[in-house]
This record gives sequence, C-alpha cells and structure tokens, in this order.
Amino acid sequence: MNAKSFVQQFLSLGTFLVIAYASYFLILLSIPYIDGESHVDFLATKQLIYHIKAWRYSFYIHVFTSPFVILAGLLQFNRWVIANWPKVHKASGYTYTILVLFVTGPTAFVMSLMANGGYPAQISFTILSTLWILFTYLSYYHIKRGNVRSHLIWNLRSFALTLSAITLRAYVYFLNAYGPQMGQIETYVLVSYLSWIPNLIFVELLILLKFPEYLLNYTKLVRRK
Repeated sequence: MNAKSFVQQFLSLGTFLVIAYASYFLILLSIPYIDGESHVDFLATKQLIYHIKAWRYSFYIHVFTSPFVILAGLLQFNRWVIANWPKVHKASGYTYTILVLFVTGPTAFVMSLMANGGYPAQISFTILSTLWILFTYLSYYHIKRGNVRSHLIWNLRSFALTLSAITLRAYVYFLNAYGPQMGQIETYVLVSYLSWIPNLIFVELLILLKFPEYLLNYTKLVRRK
C-alpha cells in the first residue's frame, strides 16, 4: 500500500466514524425541541423573531429533518454500502436530494435571512444555504446523465455544507471554552463563516488526493469479486 492509498483509507474511515458520532450527537441535540418550548438553548436568543411563523415553522422543520439528511448523506460515501447495498445507496441518495432541495435547504434559507449577528452572519448563512441547494442539484444533475465522478465530487461538496450544522456547534464550544475573549455577536459572526468554509477546503483536499477515484475504484474491485 502506497502512502497516498494509506492517507485515503485513513481519511475515509476516520471521517466516517467522526461524522457517524456527530450525527448521533446532533440527534440528541434535537430532542429538547420536541416539546416546542421557546426557552430551550438556541431559541432563548430568538425571542424577538420567534413569533414570526415563517421563521418558527422553518426552524422546527429544519431541526427535525437535518439528522435524516446527515444520515442519508453519510451512506453516500460508505464504500461497503455502495458496493454491496446499491439499492440502499440509491434510496438514501434520493432521500438526501429531496430533503435538501425541497425541505431542509429552503428552510435553512428562510432562517438565514433572520440569523443572529446581523448582516455579516446573515450573508454567510444565505450563501451557505444557497450553495448547499446548488451543489446538491448539481450532484443530482450529473448522476442523471451518468457522470458518476462529477456526481460524487458535487455530492462531497454538498455534504461538506450539510456538516456545517455539526462544525458550527463544535466551533461555538471551543471558542467559548478556549478561544479569545470576544463578544457574543462577534463570536457568532466568526462561527457563521468557520462553520462551512473550512469544510469546503477539506473537501477540495480530498478531491486533490483523488478520493473520488479511490472510492469508485474500490467499489469496482469489490463488485468484480
């Protein structure tokens, strides 16, 4: 095994395990919102706009569909599922695409227009939600035309933005615990960009390391056996 192959396998397994745990953690975070109480955690900072129906409905729809989006997206990059359970891969792909394009993505866009942190954070989250929908559509566009490699690349970019829900919370925790003393608004504005831009940079690194080719070649080898 050469060095590039080792790095690819390490990134593949490590990333899958981290995302799987983070997905479980995100589901746990969603549970307190089931009772609809407006005082819970994040909602405590949204009292000025909580009465706006468009935002409130978008929030609850987004919160309860996001874990399904993350789990469906996770199955798109598991080599064993792709090679041995292609129907599960395909079904989860359709689930991911439909939710992002028509449910979770649009609700994220509505929420971004009224995000904490004023215009700087609102611009960041609006760009994030727009790119999320666009990248997901491009992934679907390419697979319908049989361009598997392009489909995989755009799906990686889309999923990187999906994971902003997790990285945002991670950055908030570490900045509050170990970061420099900053105001709440300044911290939130910084996190609004940190939550997704490094994710895209990481994905471009995976593409540079030819992770899409590695994933496709692996599944072809398994199917031949």
